Amino acid sequence: MNLDEFIYKLHYETAKITPPDWEVNWEDAPLPYKLYTTDLPVVELTRIFSDTHSPSNRPTLADLSQFLMYSYGITQLSESFLSVDSKDTWMTYRRYVPSGGALYPSEVYLYLKLDELPSGIYHYDAAHHSLICLREGNFDDYLNQALGNRCDVSKCFTIVFVSTFFWKNFFKYHNFSYRLQGLDAGFLIGQMLEVGKRKEFETGVYYQFLDEAINHLIGLHEDEESVYAVLPLSIDKDMKWFVDRKDVHTTSAKLCEELEPLHHQHYMKSKVVRPYPMLLKMNQACFLHTLTNDKKRPINNDSSLVKVPQTNDLTNSFSKACKDRYSPGQDFVLKPLQFKTLSNLFNVFTLMSHYRNDIDQDLSLLTSRVSLRFTSYGVEGLANGMYEVCNSSHEIKLISHGDYRMTQQDGLLSDFVNMAQIPLSFNFSGSNNHYQELYNYRGHRIQHMEAGILAQKLILAVSLQSMNGHPVLGFNVPWYDGLFQLGKDEGTSLLQIPVGYHRTPARLQSQLDM
Repeated sequence: MNLDEFIYKLHYETAKITPPDWEVNWEDAPLPYKLYTTDLPVVELTRIFSDTHSPSNRPTLADLSQFLMYSYGITQLSESFLSVDSKDTWMTYRRYVPSGGALYPSEVYLYLKLDELPSGIYHYDAAHHSLICLREGNFDDYLNQALGNRCDVSKCFTIVFVSTFFWKNFFKYHNFSYRLQGLDAGFLIGQMLEVGKRKEFETGVYYQFLDEAINHLIGLHEDEESVYAVLPLSIDKDMKWFVDRKDVHTTSAKLCEELEPLHHQHYMKSKVVRPYPMLLKMNQACFLHTLTNDKKRPINNDSSLVKVPQTNDLTNSFSKACKDRYSPGQDFVLKPLQFKTLSNLFNVFTLMSHYRNDIDQDLSLLTSRVSLRFTSYGVEGLANGMYEVCNSSHEIKLISHGDYRMTQQDGLLSDFVNMAQIPLSFNFSGSNNHYQELYNYRGHRIQHMEAGILAQKLILAVSLQSMNGHPVLGFNVPWYDGLFQLGKDEGTSLLQIPVGYHRTPARLQSQLDM
């Protein structure tokens, strides 16, 4: 299967990318977190988080600990049966970001320059909420070159690397895991951006970098794991981001020669790792071996308008919104939804939908590339129907009247969500060429990360309104593309999030001390 065929089937013919005899070996499942077994220095972290920030001239280890805990720390343990008829149980480790099957294929690494510990490369051990030092030293120059001399690393106290560990969800989803991995990385990045705001960190996202050089610095084996995005953190409000340089001559090969390779061992529990050649083929096709200053940016594709009143009510607790986040399924309950609640949701969501990145290099709305439509039912003051969220404005455009709940139910691949109890259902869509004309195959994973970032911001905005949403990928894409009328704009559905109220689930859960 060539890469273009793989991407097409990944979206439109998903049954054809997984062998019909594929069975999940739950007994040999990998851990949802990475554990280094080599004897390496360990830094313990605190779990305490505050919604308020105490300004200081330099971030502390406590600031970083809070950032990591609320970004990707393990917050709950949950035990459930593998199936209705099974006596076997499956333990899941919950975090504040959603993940397909709660498998969390992303890992977090950091280049740290804090006063309280040696500068160097660290792995975030989510299982123990600690840092593992992988390589000591100052790597400012190395990272400047790996990012194409577009970032002043000297003004950053931390550089975050978000990677994907392929086997962690391939063992269950086979080739379909490739879509989940991009979205999962986006959910994590979106959460990091919002936690960073609360800590008053200046943040940005680099999608373009020298992959092999970054992986070599961290010590990743590219046949099992690779970095997807780089997020510098700074407290310098005057720092210049994504600066265009003329002196870009470095290659991955030259940079890798500057550092000895790392050979740290890690434990993943699985005794048998089945091959995933298409994931490796896609990953290799995404690699950038050199960087140029060509300004490649997606072109935006910019009836009735409903004005959504603007408010400034952001007083609700961010930490509470994170703790209350839950993905309902059959436990959605249809209740009256006030138009004011919807207005507050969109106001918060719009305020969140700005972020720095090396695609557009400014703070334009993310919805300029990932389009958002939704269906409504039973919203007081708003007609039942389908609407489009207009870019850069507090307006929604009516597309058509009607009740679309059962039509969406028919498009699900299984009845894991009760759409009859949903007042709102959001469709995230993007160009069906997945930015390939600009970024080649790397565009596919950039698009899905951006969809994940926007989705996480919506989920947080929803939680702030005492509701919840369930990210859904198990739907018939052609069905939903037709339903949301995406064909005329050459768009395709990337993700669906039903939103509403829900009853308290009957489940055994344990909250970790924080």
